[in-house]
Amino acid sequence: MTTINEKKMDFAEGRVSAMLTGSHITVRYGGTAVVNDLSFRLDAGQWLMLVGPNGAGKTTLIEAIAQGVPYTGTFQWEGEDLRHIKTAQLAQRIGVLSQNNAVSYAYTVGEVVELGRYARRRGFLSGRDEEGMERIDRALRMTGLWELRHASVLRLSGGELQRAFLAQVFAQDPRVLILDEPANHLDLQYQQQIFSLIGRWLEQPGRAVLSVVHDLSLARRYGTHAVLMHHGVSAAQGPVGEVLTPEHLRAVYEMDVHGWMREMLALWE
Repeated sequence: MTTINEKKMDFAEGRVSAMLTGSHITVRYGGTAVVNDLSFRLDAGQWLMLVGPNGAGKTTLIEAIAQGVPYTGTFQWEGEDLRHIKTAQLAQRIGVLSQNNAVSYAYTVGEVVELGRYARRRGFLSGRDEEGMERIDRALRMTGLWELRHASVLRLSGGELQRAFLAQVFAQDPRVLILDEPANHLDLQYQQQIFSLIGRWLEQPGRAVLSVVHDLSLARRYGTHAVLMHHGVSAAQGPVGEVLTPEHLRAVYEMDVHGWMREMLALWE
């Protein structure tokens, strides 16, 4: 089994292939560039963390990748412009988990997870999706939701609901996961569960993750690479240990982040 640290060594030694790239991406709201001429590269096996203060443009960049907002520049999937890829085909390659997921109908957990197979259906009259059923069962077991598969999602806790939507994108079986604060507002035990599940998913060959993470400790713990954003631009990017340095963090957050986090950690010693 390949560990996160081994993946970091693979990137440093160049033993990876490009999957998703963004070149000179700009997103404007009115006259303001929320993302400004930003470029990045996501490689197989990589967990790329988008970090930075509130308003840095992290979520907007994810929305642009998902083709949810207008942008200039180019996103490419293995050399092909995302604008030229049909929606269903794109969904087979990229799965997106947004920050806020809500349900207003009494779907069961199993039904919510099954929605992840929609992009892979061949048509309205297609027969039983045997592979899809296997993927759904596997996603439910992997996220610890098998015993809750018949339960209404309206009765789930926040952590259980987030796991249900994570299982949905697992069942979708994409090659890249794009996550916007996947453990936002969750208790510590659920944060650990969600990030550990994503780490297990990433261990399979030919996969990659790009996620917005507010907690720098989580970014450092699970990330292989990072893009540190500030006012819509890339203040630093590369291997996570080279990006989340005291100097880079001080310049972006305008405080001694490194010293503050060490001070907080000392309270537990």
